[in-house]
Amino acid sequence: MYAQNFRRAAHTKRFSIIDTGSSGWEVREEQNSRVVRIVRYDDWHRVERALLHFAREAVTLRENGWVEA
Repeated sequence: MYAQNFRRAAHTKRFSIIDTGSSGWEVREEQNSRVVRIVRYDDWHRVERALLHFAREAVTLRENGWVEA
């Protein structure tokens, strides 16, 4: 449903949201292939807030020299 990957030198960051059907959505943030945060929401409004957070984080990463992979 949503995925963004960034890299800078040997470092990576990944943001994703997966529709898990009847159990809602899985919101995941990874850094260097390690899961930093994983949450399952059944409320779409929380998913929207997670999307906004990811969008703000993407802007900050780009400003600091990260590129989309």
